Amino acid sequence: MTTTTTLSVRLESDILAARQHGREVAEQVGFGGSDLALIATAISEVARNIVVHAGGGAILISELADGRAGIEIVARDDGPGILDVDLAMQDGYSTVASLGLGLPGARRLMDEFTIESQEGHGTTVVMRKWVRTQPV
Repeated sequence: MTTTTTLSVRLESDILAARQHGREVAEQVGFGGSDLALIATAISEVARNIVVHAGGGAILISELADGRAGIEIVARDDGPGILDVDLAMQDGYSTVASLGLGLPGARRLMDEFTIESQEGHGTTVVMRKWVRTQPV
């Protein structure tokens, strides 16, 4: 049975809580070392986007098991949406004078990454990372 935890993200402190919970779930699933840091960083990036650009939303964190173990993070908001997703996914693009590495960086850190956004209806990012088995 897959367990999903939904965390409200409205404040800076919620970013830290989502990051920490994701790291704990990832560790339970079987991730270790640098993968824990990568997952926590990707969660931080999408959660920060929710706070900065949408004013609030949610992060859903689930364990995955379909013959292999993994974690799924869904970041969802009802904000203004992203007008040009392709542009937003380019390194260096920012609407708030940042480095513009958030979404493209999160995509690089995870194994799977999809983003859907509609103007006036918010954005949903789905990220997955799979535990890599060590060769015998």
